[in-house]
Amino acid sequence: MTSARLTDLVVISGFSGAGKSSAMNVFDDAGYFCVDNLPASMIRSLATLFLHEGSKVERACVVSDSRTGDYFEELAAVLEELESDQVANRVLFLEADEQELLTRYKETRRPHPLARNGNVADGVAREHRLLAPIRERADTVIDTTGLSASALRRKVAAEMLAPAEHGKLAVTFGSFGHKHGPARDADLVLDVRFLPNPHWEASLRPLTGFDRRVIEYVGRDGRLKQFYDRVLPLLEYLLPQYVAEGKAHLVVAVGCTGGRHRSVVIAEDLGAHFRGDGRYFVEVHHRDVDRTPARAG
Repeated sequence: MTSARLTDLVVISGFSGAGKSSAMNVFDDAGYFCVDNLPASMIRSLATLFLHEGSKVERACVVSDSRTGDYFEELAAVLEELESDQVANRVLFLEADEQELLTRYKETRRPHPLARNGNVADGVAREHRLLAPIRERADTVIDTTGLSASALRRKVAAEMLAPAEHGKLAVTFGSFGHKHGPARDADLVLDVRFLPNPHWEASLRPLTGFDRRVIEYVGRDGRLKQFYDRVLPLLEYLLPQYVAEGKAHLVVAVGCTGGRHRSVVIAEDLGAHFRGDGRYFVEVHHRDVDRTPARAG
């Protein structure tokens, strides 16, 4: 089989609930011919159709996963056939940690395709074992834990599309608490634990970095202003450098102890500053702001 028109076939697979539909929308927006929930056995037939003379489809994207039944063994065989036939293809695999998947299914109340008697945890465990061979042969693996749908779309665009296809640099400023683990997929990490900590004030502890009293407390001794006087020029220099290099998505993580006060204040301020710039697509994400604060010991 020789390629007549098709230049890129993207196969999206991965865990149920990991964001495959959101990922497919990225390719749809970029002009790909997209098919969701396609049985693995039909992927090669679709590719053959697109390779015929007269086909106007140059780029296609298909989502194939456990919703189609005995797909795992079939998908591995189909991917082998595509390689043998020299069909230009890439495999994007989406995953998330078990707790994240359980939470997403709890929120949507959708049945897991591999769950027995409605036990989502059992379904996730079975899928984890069955997906291992597909993950191993994936060209790109993205962990969607903690990512909003919009952040996932930007990350997929950054990983899978040429810079000209997805526009200006997307910048995510994310707050997090060091005691809850490191930030995921951060390009730059700012540790702001040197600033005054509202946690030690009983009246401020239940509040968050969105509250005016907390904002004033964090900036009370002048060090917050000194921090901005240094970090803003640094970021204003760095962001255009990343654009020049062709980067599509930059994650700047801001960490304090618990992720509820200082880091939230600063992530919000940085987001507002660069959103006003107009040259970047800016999102602000707070990972730990809703965690219940521990009592002061």
